Amino acid sequence: MADAHTPGTPLNKAELGDQRFLSAAGISRLDVVDSTGSTNADLLRAVTVDPKSWPDLSVLTAEYQTAARGRLDRHWEAPPLSSVSVSLVLRPVNAEGRPLPTQSYSWLSLIAALALRETLRVTAGIPADLKWPNDVLVRGRKIAGILAQLGPMTDGAVPPVVLGTGLNVTLHEDELPVPTATSVFLEGALTADRTVLLKSYLSQFATLYRSFCNADGDPAAGMAGGPSLHKRVEAAMVTLGRQVRAQLPGDHEIIGHASRLDEYGSLLVVDKDSREHVVTAGDVVHLRPWTAPGEQGASTDAAAAKDSGHGGYA
Repeated sequence: MADAHTPGTPLNKAELGDQRFLSAAGISRLDVVDSTGSTNADLLRAVTVDPKSWPDLSVLTAEYQTAARGRLDRHWEAPPLSSVSVSLVLRPVNAEGRPLPTQSYSWLSLIAALALRETLRVTAGIPADLKWPNDVLVRGRKIAGILAQLGPMTDGAVPPVVLGTGLNVTLHEDELPVPTATSVFLEGALTADRTVLLKSYLSQFATLYRSFCNADGDPAAGMAGGPSLHKRVEAAMVTLGRQVRAQLPGDHEIIGHASRLDEYGSLLVVDKDSREHVVTAGDVVHLRPWTAPGEQGASTDAAAAKDSGHGGYA
């Protein structure tokens, strides 16, 4: 049952700025702003103008965003004080300070999705799953979107990644961007306190991220004494094992069985002729369940297709 958290309650800056919390999570900097266009856009500018002021695991969160963007530049806006809107600066290096190979960067958004799933399950007490490439679902409805953007290369250094997450928290039915969305409040969570959810997410993310970095960005390496990142993501992903239609640029599409993720986090789809196609997060326009016309379940997929992919990251 949802608690009595009142929509419009500001984030608790004292809790977020507590040094014990920041140190335990390894967060180097955490800024809270009342309103901005986009936290991702702000950080992309900041790491260009003054990169030294924004080290690895710097965090920017906003109470309200007016011009946030999701994947493929999709617009996203939520009422003030209703979401967790947060972006991080990532400069991935291993324990010896050696930069991770940039081909491993494609896993960073999946780490964020996995961390948010864990937060929703453990802290909020609601079932959450992953939809490739960048969504978190609860009972089949989208509750969060994630967007990773590559920052500029300065002084020959490896470019940073700005990783944004947008989680619907206190939105009511009439405030949802599309009928296929949901919120923490609507799912009857144990808590809809944005401060509690944000702290949990940042802690979960930092743990997975550090383990990934210390494994030199190898998704097949065991993490924190448990399964590898690759196995954890696949186990949490409802996309796998289903018939899907991947819409690609230029009106191209691939229809087939979503079988697995490759070593770069791309989706492998096997078509009716048993040919395996690699679908990358950077190329796919939409990915939806697919049922042949006339077959049972086609109406469900048609309804899913109405989801325009509202994809606010943060």
